[in-house]
Amino acid sequence: MGKIRKSITKRFKITKNGKILRRLSGQDHSLAKKTGKRKRAGRKWIEVSKSEIKKIKRLLSY
Repeated sequence: MGKIRKSITKRFKITKNGKILRRLSGQDHSLAKKTGKRKRAGRKWIEVSKSEIKKIKRLLSY
């Protein structure tokens, strides 16, 4: 296995069942125009799509 990408480890979490979770995009700036509901929903972790799981696991050397 190769080196682990540190930038990837900071952005994703792996659950004990092997699911990969990510944060919702678009939560860094321009929050004044978003509703409270959208901002609260952005704090949650969501599951990565199946097409990207293989790529991310390879970058994590998992």
